[in-house]
Amino acid sequence: MEQSKSSKLNKCIGFFKRNTVMCIAALLAVVTSCLVPPDKAYLEYFDLRTLTCLFLTLLVICALKGIRFFGIVAQRIVVTTGNLRILALALVYITFIGSMLIANDMALITFLPLGYFALSVTKNEEKMAYIFILQNISANLGGMLTPFGNPQNLYLYSHFGIPTGEFMKIMFPPFLLAIAMLTVACFLLPKTPLVIKDDSGQTLNKKRTILYLVLFAISLLIVFRLIPYWLGLILIPAVMVFADRKAFGEVDWGLLATFALFFVFSGNMARIPAVQEFAGNLLGKNTLLVSIGSCQVISNVPSAILLSRFTENYHDLLLGVNIGGTGTLISSLASLITFSHYRTLRPGHTKRYLLLFTVMNLVFLVVMALAAQFLFR
Repeated sequence: MEQSKSSKLNKCIGFFKRNTVMCIAALLAVVTSCLVPPDKAYLEYFDLRTLTCLFLTLLVICALKGIRFFGIVAQRIVVTTGNLRILALALVYITFIGSMLIANDMALITFLPLGYFALSVTKNEEKMAYIFILQNISANLGGMLTPFGNPQNLYLYSHFGIPTGEFMKIMFPPFLLAIAMLTVACFLLPKTPLVIKDDSGQTLNKKRTILYLVLFAISLLIVFRLIPYWLGLILIPAVMVFADRKAFGEVDWGLLATFALFFVFSGNMARIPAVQEFAGNLLGKNTLLVSIGSCQVISNVPSAILLSRFTENYHDLLLGVNIGGTGTLISSLASLITFSHYRTLRPGHTKRYLLLFTVMNLVFLVVMALAAQFLFR
């Protein structure tokens, strides 16, 4: 009996660790629902367009991941590197660009193992913490340029109806600064010679690759409002049922549930007069710094959803929740993913990792926050 209870407790703890943000979102949704009892207005909380775009993008990305599209392409790039510095640049740029196309958390899940492979076969495991952290930062900052690059971007882009050109104009200066800082950080590594061989022997399934890339293009057209989202919700899942049913099981349903729960939480908070007054006054003073600070405490996605209820200043809010993805370990779900990978691969080295993570992220956070405050507004 005691073993059974202990097993159930361990399963609950394991579930919470894997779905920390979702569990917190569920708790906040329940608590605020006691303050604002459920009614018809709850139906207005949910941004169906955002949820649909996120689901369709994740579904197609999971299908591409299933045929190892990203891994094979990235590995072929990495094997061409000749030294540690170029390897770091390749890994960081692949993750940076990947986050623009497949979102930051998926980019890390895909490309962190590639970094481990390259560093382990070349006996450079001591550089793993530094490069993993750079990959983490590149994932958080690389996705800032596109509406679909980060989940919070997709939400704000849809919620405020931001024109695509204006969106990219807002995010282009910090995007360039991020590239410059990451490149400098990579150049701090030595030019240690490396030899990496591609022994996988894996090739891409051309027919499936073409099909999934076409579906991915359609999902992007939906994000950019060129195709109605309801049409994509019919077309893409229908094709995937026949092409790759397993992809449905690989979708991050926890992320979708987290969005839905935070919609409930933020919607309830916006209906509490005292919260309306306090948040409105605070954001009125400095939306940029408030949003950056909020990310450090409750992460960037919930910050975007919550704060969007109290301000129309999407320019500063957009900058804040993207830059705010750097900083503390909980400022972005992607950071928790990286830490979990590193802890598994390098047990016993977590204290050094956390110290280095904090220092590097604070440097990026401070520099980018100051630039946003004085140059990008």
